[in-house]
Amino acid sequence: MKSILITSNNLTTVFQQIEEQLGGKLEIKSKEFRLEINNDIATGCILGMLVENAISYMEYDIIFKENVSLVKKIHNLDSIHFGYCSRGQVTQSFGEFNGHNKLSQFQTGIFSNSSTKNTFFKFKKNEEVKFSMITIDVLSVSDKELKKQLQNTFLINEENNVFSYVGSFNLKIVERIEYLNTINQKGLIRNFLINSTVYHILALEIEQHKYDLINAKAASNSLTQSDMEAIKEVSELIRNYPEIQYSVRYLSKKSGLSPFKLQEGFKIMHNRTVTDFIRNIRIEAAENLIRTSELNISEIVYTIGLTSRSYFSKIFKAKYKCSPKYYQNKQNRLVITA
Repeated sequence: MKSILITSNNLTTVFQQIEEQLGGKLEIKSKEFRLEINNDIATGCILGMLVENAISYMEYDIIFKENVSLVKKIHNLDSIHFGYCSRGQVTQSFGEFNGHNKLSQFQTGIFSNSSTKNTFFKFKKNEEVKFSMITIDVLSVSDKELKKQLQNTFLINEENNVFSYVGSFNLKIVERIEYLNTINQKGLIRNFLINSTVYHILALEIEQHKYDLINAKAASNSLTQSDMEAIKEVSELIRNYPEIQYSVRYLSKKSGLSPFKLQEGFKIMHNRTVTDFIRNIRIEAAENLIRTSELNISEIVYTIGLTSRSYFSKIFKAKYKCSPKYYQNKQNRLVITA
């Protein structure tokens, strides 16, 4: 996988760094940036627009010819990224091997920075993607009311914590992005139209987040406190005994909840289906065994309740971006050099 390292929110620096690592032809006009790429790495265009000193807009309309990871190494706790995927899909994570968020077509995503973890945006090989991102340096926002709302809603004032949200589908945003791409006026009128459209996109993203929170609360209200306690107990059971061959029917009977309530509870509490939660717990248990035990890979597969080593390797690699054997060898090398 090719990594593109970005170490600044300043658009001029960002485009210079991308051009150095991807190649292409960069054109800068006033507050607008356009990087055309057509080489062995990628085909397409990356756009940038500076709305004000605190707010910038970037758009990746591109096909990468290999898997690419865009790494934002900006340890600024006051930055927020508002993402939107118009076409294809993009995954986001904090740290290379941490859990990831997937933005599919027409989905929004909001992510704040961490002082200790890099922010990764990953693009799949040979997949046409159109991904937009509004980045805000909250401390530099001139509107005091907007700054206050952004801080209270999206910033977590602790060094190791981050804000991470993937929203529902929104077709209004893609319409605004398409309009942004068609603005052909020049001069002051163009600046006004671009700025107002980016602010409109930002407003739609924040509105989507508010809408999703209201819906989540409504869904949560359909489950009683005792229902949520039952979900919590079942979750702990799975964490403590990942090797058991669970089924939704068994867990439903165990918790006293209907299969529907069980699934709904897991979505609210863990943002995962029951099956996905079990799979994730097993992979995390396996990773812990690789680091802390002397079991071989086959023994670990059996210990966490799986029977297929090839399937285990597939889901392990999906989460940790390398094979179990490579991960184990890497851990062994770290022990030897420690």
